[in-house]
Amino acid sequence: MDKIIKNLDLGAKGIWLPIVIACILLLYIVFMEKKAMKWREIYITIGVVGLMTWVADNIFADFLDLVDFGDSTISGLGEMITYTFIPSSLAVIYLNYLKNDRKWGLVLLFILLSLTVEGTVTAIGYMKQNHWNLLFSIPIYFIVYYYYLPLHRNWIACEK
Repeated sequence: MDKIIKNLDLGAKGIWLPIVIACILLLYIVFMEKKAMKWREIYITIGVVGLMTWVADNIFADFLDLVDFGDSTISGLGEMITYTFIPSSLAVIYLNYLKNDRKWGLVLLFILLSLTVEGTVTAIGYMKQNHWNLLFSIPIYFIVYYYYLPLHRNWIACEK
């Protein structure tokens, strides 16, 4: 039992912040007006974006060792929540409000939101950057919000 508790990494500095952010975002999704996203699309987006962020975690945090969350030797509860629910929730909210006439504004807003989350989690000490800079995330966020998520929305909207 002690090993299970240790592997959750509940004592990590700043673990409370990703948990709070994820809860707020998930509650927002539950109660937001569903403009462009139905529950089916929300479910698919959370799964696909969650998988993508876990792949990114394996590349950037494990393989390249550019960032660490909490204890760098284990994937604790905070890291699981950070990678599974925060990007997925931001993607669902973004896609729910995305319209072509305000795409640039939403892209910039969500890049800023993503940078704020990343910067805050770093500032409180939960995320440690090794050879990584917050500015390196901007092109990644741009590609995700400007190109990938609209493509994803078009793909999941196809019904037979």
